Amino acid sequence: MLLSAKDSLLLIVDAQERLLPAIHQRDVVTSRMRWLGEIAMQLDLPILITEQYPKGLGYTVDSLQEIIEAARVVEKTHFSALRDDTFRDVLSEYNKKHVVIMGMETHVCVLQTAIELQSSGYQVFLPADTVGSRRPTDKDSAIERMRGAGVEIITSEMAAFEWLEKAGGDTFRHISRNWLK
Repeated sequence: MLLSAKDSLLLIVDAQERLLPAIHQRDVVTSRMRWLGEIAMQLDLPILITEQYPKGLGYTVDSLQEIIEAARVVEKTHFSALRDDTFRDVLSEYNKKHVVIMGMETHVCVLQTAIELQSSGYQVFLPADTVGSRRPTDKDSAIERMRGAGVEIITSEMAAFEWLEKAGGDTFRHISRNWLK
């Protein structure tokens, strides 16, 4: 199944200040998250951000500031965002069937949220280059497990070009300029 911009919502899970220093390849992960978040903003896709206990783990990283300003931020305490009433209520307001999920840590909050979204009837897409864990083996195992649960494993470029559907136009030119760097 291909992504559809009109049916999609971007979900950023727990990309928080105190988690970031321990994340393997954190600069690559946050760069890809920012890139895909900027594209979602240009295409007017709804963006949700979760923050796991921000008093302890800090808030979403500064490198995503522009995206934070365009997003709806929901605090949570459960590892799976779907277990928090506020998140479920906010998510249902958008009435989208495709959820593109990215964030930290792949094997904890991203995994639990993705699997529960998938089993709740959403089609979940995980750009593998936009998620991170402290250890590569945790990330790899989580991706394998999510794939087995029906989550579509993609890349940030797959998501962007599926949302765009065709070449041409200002958004495509902007994306392709950054893509060719």
